[in-house]
Amino acid sequence: MRAFEENDVPGLALDRFGEFFERVRPGMSAGPLRARLVDGGRSNLTYEVTGGRGSWIVRRPPLGHVLATAHDMAREYRVMTALAGTAVPVPETYALCEDPDVIGAPFYVMEMVEGTPYRSAAELAALGPDRVARIADRMIETLVALHGVDPAEVGLTDFGRPEGFLARQVRRWKKQLDASRSRDLPAAGELHALLEANLPAGSAPAIVHGDYRLDNLLVDSGDRIAAVLDWEMATLGDPLTDLALLLVYMGRGAPVPGARDAASAPGFPAPDEVVARYAERSGRDLSSIGFYVALACFKLAVISEGIHYRYLHGQTVGEGFDTVGAAVEPLLRSGLAALGR
Repeated sequence: MRAFEENDVPGLALDRFGEFFERVRPGMSAGPLRARLVDGGRSNLTYEVTGGRGSWIVRRPPLGHVLATAHDMAREYRVMTALAGTAVPVPETYALCEDPDVIGAPFYVMEMVEGTPYRSAAELAALGPDRVARIADRMIETLVALHGVDPAEVGLTDFGRPEGFLARQVRRWKKQLDASRSRDLPAAGELHALLEANLPAGSAPAIVHGDYRLDNLLVDSGDRIAAVLDWEMATLGDPLTDLALLLVYMGRGAPVPGARDAASAPGFPAPDEVVARYAERSGRDLSSIGFYVALACFKLAVISEGIHYRYLHGQTVGEGFDTVGAAVEPLLRSGLAALGR
């Protein structure tokens, strides 16, 4: 992680941020602000900001080309605020700024939670298989807990439109692909057509995280899930989309840009075990999981193509973007395989 001097942080004007934060949360900071970029910008940019009396996390959209319905700061902020006090651990939220004139984009401020976002098998292997199994089990348990929250009880009845959710997802990711396409991708058209033709009835609606995986969770020293992060794609919809995305991140299909090999650590359950535990605890029918895995592959292929587009146009921050584009076609092929093609 690179550290920056005051006012030398890409995408975050500390002086203007400080004026805003003092106005909405007077007395929380003292003295000059310091910041460091803690996420390279494949998705939203994440900063740790320190102001003498504590540290906070600031999130804003990536620099440059941003898809119309992605990177919604108000959406992240609202769902975390609503989930406070439920069985789903989330950081405390402090402030939302939807005025792009303050730092150049909307942003929000939240609590900095202590914990580890485990990404690699090596990190987990150091804990031993028993602890790894416990962490993975709590990861599944937390996902079931999220899908068990009643949106009405937390004020999220208007957070999405569950009716027709799967059909809209198929259309949405095709639209996002068209907005970021930089080359011909024949398999994308084939997979999109198959998804449209094989829509299942769907599972009972719930709050959907949209990017649920181990490294979007903070694990505390007692191996408990301390916080679920990165809610930018959250909505009301079919919860099995969360499970399928988790399976793809675990290795159900082609390598995913940004995903690591944590699921190969000794003690981590196999994908079929994850499916079985989720089914048992949630009581949901998973007979159409192949469709959901194919949709997850399509979604990740589109996101990867969007990152590739930003890289080609010099709009990424950090390293590792030069290889993201190579993952798009393998992901599309994995989606076709999940549907038996």
